[in-house]
Amino acid sequence: VQLQASGGGFVQPGGPLRLSCVASGGAFSINAMRWYRQVPGNQRELVATIPSSGSANYADSVKDRFAMSRSGKTVALQMNSLKPEDTAVYYCNANLRISGSATSREYWGQGTLVTVSS
Repeated sequence: VQLQASGGGFVQPGGPLRLSCVASGGAFSINAMRWYRQVPGNQRELVATIPSSGSANYADSVKDRFAMSRSGKTVALQMNSLKPEDTAVYYCNANLRISGSATSREYWGQGTLVTVSS
């Protein structure tokens, strides 16, 4: 299973950016997908979670500015009103179960850098 994230880049404060992540490679079922972010020297921070069914949940720092959506094996993170403090490497994460396996585990995509600066 692979998670491929894309969409990072440079944006001015107040601007939007959209990240995407697609899970691929074999047959599996996804329990939940998440976006984390990490600033060098800091711990990885949970940004948003979307379960297999239901609505997404957000960190207080991004609530009302970020929106996570899911379509099948793809998730997106629409980031609006970006602030310099949103600058970080963003990671896609999935908790999924490989078909035929009794247990679920976490998978991580490569990070994608988001830089918010004037």
